[in-house]
Amino acid sequence: MKKGFVFTMYIMVLLILFSSCQNKTKNHVIQLVREWEGKEIQFPPNSVFTIQGKDTIKHSGDNCDYKIVTYIDSIGCTSCKLQLQNWKDFILKMDSLNHDKVSFLFYFYPKDKSELRFIFQRDSFEYPICLDENDSFNKLNHFPSDMTFQTFLLNRNNKVLAIGNPIHNPNIKKLYEKIICSKSLDYNEKRAQTQVQFDQSVVNLGNFKRKNKQELTFVLKNLGHNLL
Repeated sequence: MKKGFVFTMYIMVLLILFSSCQNKTKNHVIQLVREWEGKEIQFPPNSVFTIQGKDTIKHSGDNCDYKIVTYIDSIGCTSCKLQLQNWKDFILKMDSLNHDKVSFLFYFYPKDKSELRFIFQRDSFEYPICLDENDSFNKLNHFPSDMTFQTFLLNRNNKVLAIGNPIHNPNIKKLYEKIICSKSLDYNEKRAQTQVQFDQSVVNLGNFKRKNKQELTFVLKNLGHNLL
């Protein structure tokens, strides 16, 4: 990714986070984003992922272009933090737009594993999660204490492209989507548009047997100023 684009993303993240967190000072947000932009996230070597805290599954996301990783600690209302249905919708959308391009990594530092399992089952959340009982992920990276800044968009090399929770902030979600879809967006925005006209829009071929071959020539005319 080009440095200019990364810098633009940095400015966008800064403005979005500052506008959505009015109780924080501008200097605090600037310092936080500067600290994490481009930083490589370290993952515990023995991370165990399970489905609903039961069935173990191999899950790393190493083959994906992007990773969205979120850390959830044991402080406060767990269900309020999770919003699993919104995560399910977001994962589904990303998968439909960018199949196998984005991986989601969920690390939980649980105070009560049974409570988490209940929430996963209640919300039918069947995406791989890591119950990090030793808080190893946080100890490796020293995440901010504010949950607003405990979710990151990473590139293939695990370096931070953007920071913020896309589930709690719709502007962050749009930013993540724009970064992930940047190649296709750039292509669509730069592609030259033109206008085409057919010489006929309705054709009557009459009756014929299914196995008979029918041929017809259509004439297309380029009415625009760009190549077709």
